[in-house]
Amino acid sequence: MESSDLGAVWLTLKLATIVTVLLLIIGTPIAWWLARTRSAFKGMVGAIVALPLVLPPTVLGFYLLITMGPNGPVGQLTQSLGLGLLPFTFPGLVIASVFYSLPFAVQPIQNAFEAIGERPLEVAATLRASPWDTFWSVAVPLAKPGFVSGAILGFAHTVGEFGIVLMIGGNIPDKTRVVSVQIYDHVEALEYTQAHWLAGGMVLFSFLVLLGLYTFNPARRKTL
Repeated sequence: MESSDLGAVWLTLKLATIVTVLLLIIGTPIAWWLARTRSAFKGMVGAIVALPLVLPPTVLGFYLLITMGPNGPVGQLTQSLGLGLLPFTFPGLVIASVFYSLPFAVQPIQNAFEAIGERPLEVAATLRASPWDTFWSVAVPLAKPGFVSGAILGFAHTVGEFGIVLMIGGNIPDKTRVVSVQIYDHVEALEYTQAHWLAGGMVLFSFLVLLGLYTFNPARRKTL
């Protein structure tokens, strides 16, 4: 591999790791609320979270680009705070990736929370456990398979992104050029050998991720 290929691989792994941590932090309270609420807004919130599943990545990337651009509300805020603009930067890439991969983390965790049922939570309440203690001592351990699935899927989905990272991050070496964009560059330059190495690595990585998910995750094994 060329040094630019290795740089793209490292940047991709760095991006996916940071995004996965943020997905778990942001997605867990959303998943808990969706699993427990009886609000009339549940369907609307669930639909908003799931939008990246059906929207073309370029559509989501376009609107994020507008929002974070110089005339967008987020862009004006970051400029007023002296942070500059987020598009075509690594932090902007992280934010876009979190939006794009959010349903891949939220939905497995939500399903795991819903599968717990009311009984364990009611028992904890009778033992005078606070809602906070019940969540961390009962709900989270019982929903562990959902967290594993959400983390794996969120990580893998971030690694495989192309459209949205190209829209928001562009193609800046060692800053925003991830593996998928590097493969695109090789193909454009008719460098098929280099493209094969990276593309083959992506195929192998994706297979191993799914193999691990379906082999070692108890929740997945029960559905087979």
